[in-house]
Amino acid sequence: MSRSTATLRRGLTAASLALGLLLTGCASVYRVDSQVQSFPGWTPTGATAVPAAPQAYRFERLPSQREAAAAASQGMLEELTRAALARAGWNLAEAGTAAPWTVQVSAGTLKLPRAPWEEPWDGFGTGIGLYGGHGYWGTSVFMRMDIPYYERQVSLVIRHAATGQVVYETRARHDGRWASSPELWGAMLDAALRDFPTPPAGPRQVNIDVPR
Repeated sequence: MSRSTATLRRGLTAASLALGLLLTGCASVYRVDSQVQSFPGWTPTGATAVPAAPQAYRFERLPSQREAAAAASQGMLEELTRAALARAGWNLAEAGTAAPWTVQVSAGTLKLPRAPWEEPWDGFGTGIGLYGGHGYWGTSVFMRMDIPYYERQVSLVIRHAATGQVVYETRARHDGRWASSPELWGAMLDAALRDFPTPPAGPRQVNIDVPR
């Protein structure tokens, strides 16, 4: 085997190991750090004043969320929202019964080929390192690969059912390399509903650790 071939193989192996460590990690949890901003619209008194738990609600869908292609994923998103709201004392009303509130939830993902701060490359890179047991320096050539990066957002709008008045709006945004999973979306929804129904003013970061 030539020295250049051996060097190339070492570079490829090192790159593969680094990629594996990046994707799998060694911890038992991963952190979902969400940027959250909430906008309460409760009135001081009356039917749209801050309600005490427990409360009942029903889901409301946009026409696009009722389409066959989107209905299944919307159903899963609403199920995760139901669990998050239940932790705040809000429960989905039984079918056919009235509820004082409606909840509309939406989510979106933008997949990027790499993180925004990473430069595009031609697929190859070089490095200088110490090889072998003879203490000589050499230049390695290794394959570099793009790792997808995701920008995700989830938003909830709560309305007073009788009047349609928006009483609460909240959204959570998370950027990172984690693949989509119910646990990730659940963490984002929990972040969006942190301090509900009386959140602090302004944007804030909410960190939630999710088991792998």
